[in-house]
Amino acid sequence: MPGGERGKSSPLSRRSALRSGAVTSFSYVVLSVAGALAGVYLAHKFGRNTETDGFLAAYGVYLVLVFGAQAFRMVVVPDLTRADAEGRLGPAFTAYAAAFLILAVPATVLVAVFPDFFGELITGRLPQRATTIAGQALMWIVPAAFAQLLAALAASALAARGSYATAAAGFALGGIASLVVFVAAAGKHGMIALAWGLAVNGAIALAVPLIAIVVRGGRPRHLGGFVAARSIRAPLWRLVSGASVPIAVQALYLMALRFAGATGEGNVTSLSYAYLLAATFVTATAFSLSLISAAPLTRRGLDADTASEHVIHSGWVSLALVGAGAGIVALVGGPVVGGVLGHAFSGKVGDQLGRLVVYLTPWMVGSAAFSISYPLLFVTQRTRLLLPIAVGGILVDIPISVALRAWAGLDGVAVALGIATLLVVFALMYALAPRMLFLSVMGLGRLALIVGAATALAFGGASLVVGAIPAAVLGACVYALLLVALRQLGLADAWHYVRALH
Repeated sequence: MPGGERGKSSPLSRRSALRSGAVTSFSYVVLSVAGALAGVYLAHKFGRNTETDGFLAAYGVYLVLVFGAQAFRMVVVPDLTRADAEGRLGPAFTAYAAAFLILAVPATVLVAVFPDFFGELITGRLPQRATTIAGQALMWIVPAAFAQLLAALAASALAARGSYATAAAGFALGGIASLVVFVAAAGKHGMIALAWGLAVNGAIALAVPLIAIVVRGGRPRHLGGFVAARSIRAPLWRLVSGASVPIAVQALYLMALRFAGATGEGNVTSLSYAYLLAATFVTATAFSLSLISAAPLTRRGLDADTASEHVIHSGWVSLALVGAGAGIVALVGGPVVGGVLGHAFSGKVGDQLGRLVVYLTPWMVGSAAFSISYPLLFVTQRTRLLLPIAVGGILVDIPISVALRAWAGLDGVAVALGIATLLVVFALMYALAPRMLFLSVMGLGRLALIVGAATALAFGGASLVVGAIPAAVLGACVYALLLVALRQLGLADAWHYVRALH
């Protein structure tokens, strides 16, 4: 990676954020589709039972690390962008890579040596068979997740130079390869084949951007010398502190799975599928926008007013999709889930899963706000409170989850996950600036009311006139028309803002 070039504007860096966001979003759509197809195949072939509970508990660990890795891209892009402007992108990238390996290698070895211990740790009260399955899966899933962490770092280095397509291609190809491996090997080897597929996914997602870095001028000889010559203490601390909140946010989901395990057999599986569907709505917009906006915002600079403006405008684009998704799932979630995932998810189980997605709406709002606002702390370099916020979020979640699980069972666990995530987001906004918290909460609250009212009117009204599936189609059309009619309330400004962000 060339170290002598300063932060010059290239044709790639001059592309609009909308175009770069579309490329990034498309890769995550491909990943989501591949993951959805793998989930459908898993459901049809293995059903909904103790074994799937164990495997999906281990898969929850994968999501914690992978979503944390993707969120960490938002952390390092501002730092690597500044490093690129100062002509030291190569050394900065290598220091981060070494810091990752210092954490990844011991963790991978520990899981490989003590799989049963970690399997029991994440499955809690689930039967022994679930523990065994979880332990076996973790031996593959943990190194696969760390490969995704390194892939995210490589993608961040490319993003600092304004390049998004190469990393997006790597993630998309990895997702497709993972699906192929799982389907090809599941018949003979069972669910563990999905863990193998995830390992292949991580290898491809890492290899593609690394090759691009080398082709564009990276010199392994020079980079290795940097690691030997200088300390990596600073990037290691930045990695630990920067990853603390994203991992804590994903750990809330892992804790939700444990709370769900005590509500009945198969409920961990149901919550896992509902969470993955809900996460798709957020990833397709908010997360993609956050990735491609970090570098330009670092160059431009932010204060409390412009930070809240960014959150509200980006929130408009994201929550518009969340409203449509929640409305459609509320109407046809049960029947569609049963039809897609098979007989094990039909009837009451399918209705429950569709209902869980609706109950995860607060989490979708919080997750979108988190994806949009978290990078701003690193753009403005206000990161002093990250570790306390991470610890506090986990501690606050425990009593909320216990109380809501006792009150509403599995539905209460889903709602508690959303409440805890929102509290973490509010704390992050306060850490950036109290004024930013006030402006953002007011703006997002107004936005949530508009989107919520449009969703209720469009889909609720349609359900009073026709059946579930026609109502979903009619509701989606009415919802789109309502957003167009209400565009002067902020959507038009948000669209222009995103198009101009480059």
